[in-house]
Amino acid sequence: MSTITTALGTDRVRWLRATLTVLVAAAVAVGAPFYFAPFQVFQLTMVLLYAVALAGLNLLVGFGGQISLGHGAFFAAGAYTAAVMLDRYDTGHLATLPAAAAGSFLLGLGFGVPALRLRGLYLALVTLSFAVFLPPLLKRLEPVTGGSMGLTVDKLQPPAWSGLAEDQWTYFVVLAVTASALLLARNLLRSRVGRALLAVRDNESAAEVMGVRLSLHKTLAFAWSAMFAGVAGCLYTWVIGFVSPDSFSFVLSITLLAGLVVGGLASLYGPLLGAAFVMYVPSVSQDLSEAAPGVVFGLLIITVMFVAPTGLAGLPGRVLGAVTSRLPRTTAPLDRTPAAESAPEAASARDTEPKSPAESGPSATLTPADPAVVDAEPVGAPPRTEKE
Repeated sequence: MSTITTALGTDRVRWLRATLTVLVAAAVAVGAPFYFAPFQVFQLTMVLLYAVALAGLNLLVGFGGQISLGHGAFFAAGAYTAAVMLDRYDTGHLATLPAAAAGSFLLGLGFGVPALRLRGLYLALVTLSFAVFLPPLLKRLEPVTGGSMGLTVDKLQPPAWSGLAEDQWTYFVVLAVTASALLLARNLLRSRVGRALLAVRDNESAAEVMGVRLSLHKTLAFAWSAMFAGVAGCLYTWVIGFVSPDSFSFVLSITLLAGLVVGGLASLYGPLLGAAFVMYVPSVSQDLSEAAPGVVFGLLIITVMFVAPTGLAGLPGRVLGAVTSRLPRTTAPLDRTPAAESAPEAASARDTEPKSPAESGPSATLTPADPAVVDAEPVGAPPRTEKE
């Protein structure tokens, strides 16, 4: 009974801690655009949309166990879907979001077929080839994509009733989409599909024996991952207002993968930390020198891999474990169960109860004033006579 009570208390503490964390994070996120300058709000917006792309890549690499170096291509597909719809067909911004998500999902579903027969480096090379040939293809489709010049579209405009600036309104829209995407990723991982992905990642043979359809879940992993990347690309078009093939080179795919590894694979908070790394490290190092971003980016990746192999998301637990291991060991706590607490009382009660002569022995019940003690003969003494 006490174990159940302790478990319930621990669950309640965890729930309260998670609720408090969410409330604090929401308060900070809502108040950020009113505190920072417009350029800093723009940077925060970029962090949020990169987090959506990394959340999708985390589904594929972190939880699915498959390597992809072509995630930037799905990002570009969503961005160009939104740009073409806004420029050619003059649709609303919100209408481009489901179209970009659906188009990227279908593209990932078709591209997930090679993942059924390829693994490791072979799969990485195939996905990298997709990211390499897409920019030249976009340049060839000039009537639709605008060629090398790209497409310029209108940014999100705040409604009159909001009273917000353009950067603030864009930030809140992207924040809402990012929160929905991260919540969807979390629920997906806790569903049957997420458990199947983890089983496939850990041991494909065992997962197949347990009834998991490898082909289906591998393909769906690519499809879901591509959908998140397409949504992030659509948000990119809303924020930047311009797309060109040179913005989506294979370097973007490698940068996204590096950001996910630095943030933390198979972690719900890793995409946010990785997105901040992708956004702020090149921006800050650019102020030092034009050649500094690449050098600083590479050095920081190496440093993080040595200091925190599980990424920045796993660094607090790693530090806590190191500190705990250095603390002196303490004795185990006393058992406070009712049986253990009543044991000393029962022992003291037994000590106070009167004992019989047979239990206590001769020395326990006889006193020196007792005649039996006075007339007692020493062991081995000769018998006394009547005169004595």
